[in-house]
Amino acid sequence: MRPKLPWRRRSARIWVQTVWTHTNWSMPLRKKWVSLFPMKRPMSLKLSRMPTNSLNRSKSNHAEPAGSPPALEPARKKVLAAFLKTAGLRFKSLELLNLSFMHRSISNETGCRLNNERLEFLGDAIVGAVCATLLYRNYPEKAEGELAKIKSVAVSEGVLSIIARILQIDTMLLLGKGEELSGGRTKQAILADALEALVGALYMDSGYDAAFAFVSRYLTPEIDRITQQGYHRDYKSLLQEACQRCFRVYPEYRLVKQSGPDHERMYWVEVYVDGAVYGPGIGRNKKSAEQEAARTAYQALEGKD
Repeated sequence: MRPKLPWRRRSARIWVQTVWTHTNWSMPLRKKWVSLFPMKRPMSLKLSRMPTNSLNRSKSNHAEPAGSPPALEPARKKVLAAFLKTAGLRFKSLELLNLSFMHRSISNETGCRLNNERLEFLGDAIVGAVCATLLYRNYPEKAEGELAKIKSVAVSEGVLSIIARILQIDTMLLLGKGEELSGGRTKQAILADALEALVGALYMDSGYDAAFAFVSRYLTPEIDRITQQGYHRDYKSLLQEACQRCFRVYPEYRLVKQSGPDHERMYWVEVYVDGAVYGPGIGRNKKSAEQEAARTAYQALEGKD
């Protein structure tokens, strides 16, 4: 006789009466068991047959760490502690502070994926938010357009690089050999980016209030200088407005000359306004050269010295 099934299997599988069949008239009759409800395979069996590497892969995708700053040597810790004392800052994580000074050139040479670009992205937004808040609070009489012009100058590469030099960030930078030889510690773009990365690291380490206090401490004097003395005005925007108002045309900038090696290249730019040529403006990059040419043209059009 067929043994009885356990009660759990009997609940899922019903055995019916014997069906007499034969495939060949010369063969004796035999019994055949027919199931009305095929039993489903337990879930545990399905999982057990899945490749183990697929399960491990799904776990590793969620648990994979994003990366942590490298450990610091005692000498570097002393340098960072001295910087914090001079800057009047407090950091819980010196590794995060050190990451804000790591330029991408050193990560390219050492093979380390970490650099300060992500912190720079974060700090750029925070610096802009702090600057907008200061302008909104301190200059209620100014219109939105004027506030936007002041903000564009206050958070510009030139102003931020000046603050970076005041904080001596140029001495803290970790650069690759190629960038070091090309004068990377003196480049405005690298200094401004490092300052923004420092702000981003401070926000991640101590919160927005600490970042706001730090940025406003150094940015407020620059905003006052811009509004009161016309310091580092955006002459390209001013010249464009003057050209539209007086001639109904746009200024046209032309690169006249460039010379010097890659790390010390100089640019000469002239600007054409309604048939007249002004300049040339000279700068370490095209943007600064265009600003100088625009300043010359704007002062000539407005009758300023």
